[in-house]
Amino acid sequence: MNSANSVAIIGVGCRPFGRYQDTTVRTEAVAAARAALADAGVSWPQIQYAVGGSMDGGPADTLVADLGLTGVPFVNVFNGCATGSSSLISAVHTISSGAADLALVIGFDSHPRGAFAIDPKAMGLGQWYGSSGLALTSQFFALKIQRYLHEHDLSPQLLTKVAAKAFRNGSLNPNAWRRKPLTEADIDASMMLSDPLRQYMLCSPGDGATALVLCNAQRAKEFSSHPVYVAASAVRTRRPGSFEVLAPSLSVRRGVSPSVDAAAAAFELAGIEPADVDLAQLQDTDAGAEIIHMAETGLCADGEQQALIEAGETELTGRLPINTDGGVLANGEPIGASGLRQIHENVLQLRGTAGERQVPGRPKVALSHVYGAPGLSGCTLLTR
Repeated sequence: MNSANSVAIIGVGCRPFGRYQDTTVRTEAVAAARAALADAGVSWPQIQYAVGGSMDGGPADTLVADLGLTGVPFVNVFNGCATGSSSLISAVHTISSGAADLALVIGFDSHPRGAFAIDPKAMGLGQWYGSSGLALTSQFFALKIQRYLHEHDLSPQLLTKVAAKAFRNGSLNPNAWRRKPLTEADIDASMMLSDPLRQYMLCSPGDGATALVLCNAQRAKEFSSHPVYVAASAVRTRRPGSFEVLAPSLSVRRGVSPSVDAAAAAFELAGIEPADVDLAQLQDTDAGAEIIHMAETGLCADGEQQALIEAGETELTGRLPINTDGGVLANGEPIGASGLRQIHENVLQLRGTAGERQVPGRPKVALSHVYGAPGLSGCTLLTR
């Protein structure tokens, strides 16, 4: 079954990300779903399939208690940082198969303050992994970007530039958690946490909720004057030799990241080349991740990032705007919602309704990329 361009996104809803004080993530998830339904011009009883996920926010299917008890098939998904991508793929395949014409996809989460906590044994690792401090993922990301910068002769100052861009873009996004733009001097003055990563170069776990309404592409114009089409979506896991989050060792044989495989699969399915991409949302758990993922998704070659970033090509007005809504550096990372937040942003950009952060030139192709433990990645290509 080839699902390329057979499904359209006709509605989106995204609630402000951050740390909820006067509301709950469940309340915000319901609000995101209702916003997406309203944007699509459809009602909850019309939805024939629903899918979604959360890590710490509770089962997604329990939202029917608030949305309405219609008997709709509702599938719960959890796949780490690829929860949103995996939920989207489930809905795309369901619609492409003819099992439904209208579907709702939702992701939401609420995480406590501090770094993500893991149980090493549950991840297939020995208890020594946690005792050694390696379970603190900021240490892994620091080791990975340190090695990457060295191997490709890239300046550590790129980390500062990437972070500053994220906060500039976030300041233009009303849903972002971090709305204050930070200068490069501000970022360089922040505390060193895991060399070379400073405080403002790392994202924070947080709260958020995003929802989408999808339909059979042949019916898209019945519901929306500006549908956005799912050209492809793919999820891949690690292969031998890749060095990923929670890896217990570094192989002497180098292998490609799951991001390489997921991106290649998505581009092949869509019949689109990386050079055709007009803007991209890339996983930026830390500033270094954006740099690495630029190459792993095929948007540039290893080592070319410095020229692109220093020339302003990844800015809103550049040739290849990246993380136009501020990414997870500015929005925080509620695991279940982050991937769909990227899709929400790309839909707005392709519609031309992203407000102050709208990229120029009427973009036609947008990439979204997520990556996380224990070494998996999801990539989605949207077109208009």
